Amino acid sequence: MPTYEFRCRECSGTFEVKRPMSAASDPARCPAGHEDTVKLLTTVGLAGSASAVAAPAGGGGGCCGGGCCG
Repeated sequence: MPTYEFRCRECSGTFEVKRPMSAASDPARCPAGHEDTVKLLTTVGLAGSASAVAAPAGGGGGCCGGGCCG
């Protein structure tokens, strides 16, 4: 089940809520009881090593980078 992060506008605290994707945009109450909260945009971590997402080393690609230009 996905975890969504929220911030309370009243106390400035952040908290997480686990809920189904179908309820992703539903309001969430702050653990302190405040109702004025906003869902934060978060990024998903990438699994695997850094080399799995690194650009390949060396030249290549494009006309001049690939050696097709005289």
